[in-house]
Amino acid sequence: MTTEKIAAINPWQVAQHQFDLAAEKLQLDEGMRRVLREPRRELTVHFPVKMDDGSVRVFTGYRVQHNLGRGPAKGGIRYHQDVSIDEVKALAMWMTWKCAVVGIPFGGGKGGVIVDPKQLSKKELEALSRRYFTEIEVLVGPEKDIPAPDVNTNAQVMSWFMDTYSMHQGYTVPGVVTGKPISLGGSEGRNEATARGTVYCIVEAARHLGIELPKAKVAIQGFGNAGAIAATLIAAEKATVVAVSDSTGGIHNPNGLDIPRVIAWKQEHGTVQGFPGAKDVTNAEVLEVECDILIPAALENQITDRNAGAIKAKLIAEAANGPTTPEADQILFKNSKFMIPDILCNAGGVTVSYFEWVQDLNRDHWTETEVNAKLKTIMVKAFSEVLAIARREQCDMRTAAYLLAVQRVADATMMRGLYP
Repeated sequence: MTTEKIAAINPWQVAQHQFDLAAEKLQLDEGMRRVLREPRRELTVHFPVKMDDGSVRVFTGYRVQHNLGRGPAKGGIRYHQDVSIDEVKALAMWMTWKCAVVGIPFGGGKGGVIVDPKQLSKKELEALSRRYFTEIEVLVGPEKDIPAPDVNTNAQVMSWFMDTYSMHQGYTVPGVVTGKPISLGGSEGRNEATARGTVYCIVEAARHLGIELPKAKVAIQGFGNAGAIAATLIAAEKATVVAVSDSTGGIHNPNGLDIPRVIAWKQEHGTVQGFPGAKDVTNAEVLEVECDILIPAALENQITDRNAGAIKAKLIAEAANGPTTPEADQILFKNSKFMIPDILCNAGGVTVSYFEWVQDLNRDHWTETEVNAKLKTIMVKAFSEVLAIARREQCDMRTAAYLLAVQRVADATMMRGLYP
């Protein structure tokens, strides 16, 4: 698959198209469609950062709030050279639906800065983070908009954000961001939450499909935080992981990979490729290996109309946001592939972010056992609600998840009415 092809897919058009399909099926009022089809707020900021060599560079960043009908905006901030306003808008809209699917009281938000953070020193990264957060501070706050980590951001960046906001307020405000270190009000289990939620969904879907996990083969595209932890957790369910990949490429062994050793290899070599006893493959090839369960945990638009027909897995669990295009969805559904869509499958992350926020507001701290038990209850309930709609409407799981989410957001918006 060429990069030109991927670049040509506009994530915002994909997000709006998915919404339109759900709105049509729900027969939503025309005015309501207009309200939910666009973001509530879009902020673009251009801000200077002094580099280590004394020069000044100006960076561009965004913060988008899609819908605030069900609560404050919630969504990550990514640092990536390919960030665009359309990508951020799409991700903000997906966050709205994701929070609604699992029934937590947030609306959708998202942010991003156009930068390759690997090219910055730690000092430059801190300066960029603090200045960007200062610029978007007109929108954020523990009752208004609560950012979180995303691509290329982590607990350290969240700590800088929290400190910057707190300095301006004059007192410590842990609830302004989630994904913080435990010592600064972070939640137990947050780091594993996205992957854990994905695996809870896979266990439920496998039961529904009659797949026995101890006999199942799993392929995972993306071996970052979500992918590597998902590999560990699915292996703990006795499934066999046969292929994984990261940004440099992938590895495949039909007899199974030793996940702790692969993680150690990647830490040592900076790539999974070259792992002893496995064959090097491309990222695209990982999607098409012989397996029962496929977990796309990388970037968006990986499964398209070009390769959807070649996917062998019976069950696809989207740990990443937007890895499948609408055209690919139709092909997969026609081929009787069972898809757990991103807005359900990877909602474990935002669910435990919600737990973190609640703990911060109450100055409370829950054990990891409590966090995981609450997460499991929410994920299993959401999965069964979406599955019930899919069976009733005879549609795919993504459409079902959208029907549930859009209806919930529309109901909240309608009850609140138009101001003034």
